[in-house]
Amino acid sequence: MENRYRHPALSGRAVFHSPFSERQSVMLIQFGEDVCSDFAQATQKEWLETNGLGGFASSTIVGANTRRYHGLLVAALEPPVKRFVLLSKLEESLIIGDERKELSCNQYRDAIHPHGYLYLESFRLDPFPTFTYRVGNVTLEKTVFMVHGENTTVVTYHLLKSPEPILMEIRPLLAYRDYHATTQENADIYKPYKHGDGWIKFSPYYGLPPLYLANDAIWYEPTNYWYRDFYYERETERGLDDCEDLFNPGILIFRLGAGETRSVIASLQPHTVGEVPHLREREVERRKKVVSLLNAEDDLVQTLALAADQFLVRRGNDLRTIIAGYPWFSDWGRDTMIALPGLTLVTKRFEEARSILRTFAQYCSQGMLPNHFPDAGGEPGYNTADATLWFFVAAQKYLDYTGDENFVQTTLYPVMADIIRWHQRGTRYNIHVDADGLLVQGTPHTQLTWMDAKIGDWVVTPRNGKAVEINALWYNALRIMEDWARRFDKPVDASDYREAAQRVEAHFERTFWNEALGCLFDCVDGDRYDASVRPNQIFALSLPYTLLSREKQLKVLQVVGGELLTPYGLRSLSPRSAGYVGRYEGNQWQRDGAYHQGTVWAWLMGPFITAYVKVHRRTPKAKREAAAFIEPLRAHLLDAGLGSISEIFDGDPPHAPKGCIAQAWSVAEILRAYVEDVKS
Repeated sequence: MENRYRHPALSGRAVFHSPFSERQSVMLIQFGEDVCSDFAQATQKEWLETNGLGGFASSTIVGANTRRYHGLLVAALEPPVKRFVLLSKLEESLIIGDERKELSCNQYRDAIHPHGYLYLESFRLDPFPTFTYRVGNVTLEKTVFMVHGENTTVVTYHLLKSPEPILMEIRPLLAYRDYHATTQENADIYKPYKHGDGWIKFSPYYGLPPLYLANDAIWYEPTNYWYRDFYYERETERGLDDCEDLFNPGILIFRLGAGETRSVIASLQPHTVGEVPHLREREVERRKKVVSLLNAEDDLVQTLALAADQFLVRRGNDLRTIIAGYPWFSDWGRDTMIALPGLTLVTKRFEEARSILRTFAQYCSQGMLPNHFPDAGGEPGYNTADATLWFFVAAQKYLDYTGDENFVQTTLYPVMADIIRWHQRGTRYNIHVDADGLLVQGTPHTQLTWMDAKIGDWVVTPRNGKAVEINALWYNALRIMEDWARRFDKPVDASDYREAAQRVEAHFERTFWNEALGCLFDCVDGDRYDASVRPNQIFALSLPYTLLSREKQLKVLQVVGGELLTPYGLRSLSPRSAGYVGRYEGNQWQRDGAYHQGTVWAWLMGPFITAYVKVHRRTPKAKREAAAFIEPLRAHLLDAGLGSISEIFDGDPPHAPKGCIAQAWSVAEILRAYVEDVKS
């Protein structure tokens, strides 16, 4: 298959240079004045720092918050959920002689003020977000990073050049609200503060933890002032609340001379600025280790390994899980199982993989893995037919990479055997094995596959009955269990799983093959055969155990490649279909209506590449062509969520990135396919 796509024109550049060591070649993503001084272009580029707890810091490269999710300290109060935007931002001003220069910028409904982005000479990730401001003959460098394992953000200011000492004013702006919400000026805020040697403690609302600001300012002046009507343009685009007020408790005043550094540490626990060099070095070393585990000098592999690291978080005190996407998703069972191989196995983080598998095994109920852990905590939801089946694929990958038969036999096998039994006799949401051995799921009013958009009672993409990828996954689960049963000397189990798999094998092709289109039906429910050309059929090729002849695999690949393939992933529906929606935009109703009706999903490029290389027998030519499919996504690392891969893209050209700026399975599947199918 010929790759028809070319790189988009790029502003900015990715230099293959390491902020770590000579043997490492992480992409140094940076932008100069041409991008930084263009407010519209610069606010399309967002940086992200995470803390391993589900908390994060994020904004645009010019520091103007364009989302309600942007903030310098978005803390996970009950890791990885209950996330609150505590510190929205720091407003920064330089006082040079008798002149005052504002480095900040904010967007309001009808204005941008101040215009500090005009002083921004460059932005780079090196490895942290680093901003270089030049005001006349004064050059200041700002760096932002988070402390791993803490709800703590560190901001440093280093005066690179100045003929004389200067003063800097910093005004912290507090939001103190759920990250899905916005706040308005109110009388409930508690204005007093506590001031110690090198720290200030704010407790603006009862019931929420205090915020500590460690600093080396020479003066603090209380203000207790509300800044009003910050405008979040990305929320307007999503049809959501787009304005908020922020509270400024006071002004920090610093004195800097050339070569000096000043710091602010925003945290839920006390710190001192004397810790900053140690905290910075510790985080640099931690990221070095993340990269060095791969023992690979490929720049894309190393960059995606660092992106992968952002999604691996703690659940509670001792369990591990995967954040599905930043800035607004928590951990989802389906996303976790699909992303686990790329995020933890390809990156050789085997202990975390084992912990994640154990976490979800513990939450297994009636033969089902959780679909979703609520943001506010509480009991998980189990409305998924595929998360549980992806569990088998992830576990088999874990065994392939680690050879850890003891963990699989003692911890996973009993849970998975119970899952099979529940599916065979029937479990929640009408999930059960039919007389032909195929798996049935759902009703017209439920959405249990990954195409799960629902608006009120409207299931946007109804796929109840026998869905093609659900049955490909079911077949793989049975074959995996057959193999394990043999390994673990359980011949009776092995025979049962083999017979169940053979029943699926006997009926899969005759049920799903669409001779008229030369591909697979997407879903079959009684006499209803859904001939929509969707990407779900690619899993019948990409999963370890296939159910089609090579001739039919080639036909499926041709249809999927011809109708669904874009530079950034696969469309969720062919443009030839009557229900196709080419733009993901508008209010929530409109966006949900487009989510799986043509929108491009980056993660699907992974299984497409696996299928492509596999069906073409892993020839050098197939691998070269597969590598070409990935190139536009390499270029995408310079756009949207910098250094990461977006959740979705418009179905129509130019395929603008949409949704989350950093999505776990997008990063994971591109990394996995690149390492396993292109580089191997």
